[in-house]
Amino acid sequence: MRLDDFDPNINVEDQRGQGGGGFGGGGGGMLFGLLPLVFSRFGCGGVVVLLIVFAVFGGGLNLLGGGSNQLSAPTEQVGQQQGHGTDAASSCTVDAASKSACNAFSSADKTWAAIFQKSGQRFVQPKLVFYGGEGQSGCGAAQSAMGPFYCPQDQGIYLDTEFFGELANRFGAKGDFAQDYVIAHEFGHHIQNLLGTSDQVQQQMAHASRTEGNKLSVRLELQADCYAGVWAAQNRDRIEPGDLEEGMTAAHAIGDDTLQQEAQGRIVPDSFTHGTSAERAAWLKRGLDSGDPGQCDTFSGAI
Repeated sequence: MRLDDFDPNINVEDQRGQGGGGFGGGGGGMLFGLLPLVFSRFGCGGVVVLLIVFAVFGGGLNLLGGGSNQLSAPTEQVGQQQGHGTDAASSCTVDAASKSACNAFSSADKTWAAIFQKSGQRFVQPKLVFYGGEGQSGCGAAQSAMGPFYCPQDQGIYLDTEFFGELANRFGAKGDFAQDYVIAHEFGHHIQNLLGTSDQVQQQMAHASRTEGNKLSVRLELQADCYAGVWAAQNRDRIEPGDLEEGMTAAHAIGDDTLQQEAQGRIVPDSFTHGTSAERAAWLKRGLDSGDPGQCDTFSGAI
C-alpha cells in the first residue's frame, strides 16, 4: 500500500532497549502479565475468559486484539494530543518494520480524525508504543506473546515489531498491507474506546456467563476488523494490486478456528474470542466495500 511518510507529529513512545516489564516470559508469566490488561478492559468476566482461553491455547497465544458504534453517538473528549514520549522521527526509522507501523498509524490517525470531524465529534489521537520483548503499558505488562494490543487506560497501541515477522512466517500473511491491517485493527479499538463501545462491552461482560462473554469479545474484535476495512476504503487510491488479498489472508490466518486447529487439532467454538477466519475476513471486507463506519454494527443481529 502506497502510504505517505509518517507525520512527525504523531504520538510515539519507544520502550525498546529499556529492559523488561517484570513479569518474565513463558506460560505463567505471560498469564499474570495479561491479567491487568484484561481486567482493566473487560472486568472479572474478561479474566474468566482469559483463564479459559489460556487453558485451551497454553502459552503460545498470539492474536490481534488486545475493548452504539454509530458516529452520531455523543462523545466528549478533551484535548487533541497527549505529550510525545519520544521523538517520532528517530523511533520510526529504527528499521523497515518501525517505519511501516508509523506510516500505517499516521494514515489511520488522519483518516479517523477526518471522519470524526465530519460527524461533528472531537477526536483524540492515540499513541503508538514500540517495545521489544517486554514493556509496560497503562494496562500492565506488555509482552511479545500477547501480540499487538490496545490499552484504553493510556490510549496506546502497543507493538513489538517482531510480530510482523511472525505474521509472515508463521501465519503466511506476507506483504505491507498485512502489516497495515495489524495497526488499523488496533486503531479500530481506539475508535471503540472513543465512542464508548468498549466500556459498554466491559460492563456487559462483567455480568455475562463465560460463553456470552466470549461472544461479546468476538463482536468487539470483528467490529475492529470492519473499522480496519473502513480505513483502507478511505485510502483506496493508495491500494496496490495484491493488497486486498494480503489483508484477507491476514484476517483469515488469525481466526479462532484456524488457530485452534493448528494449536490443538480441534475447534472449540464456545472459547472463541476473536471470531472465525471467515467472519474476520467478511467483516474486513464489509468495511472495505462500504467505507462507512455505520456499516460496522457487529452487535445487532447475527454476525
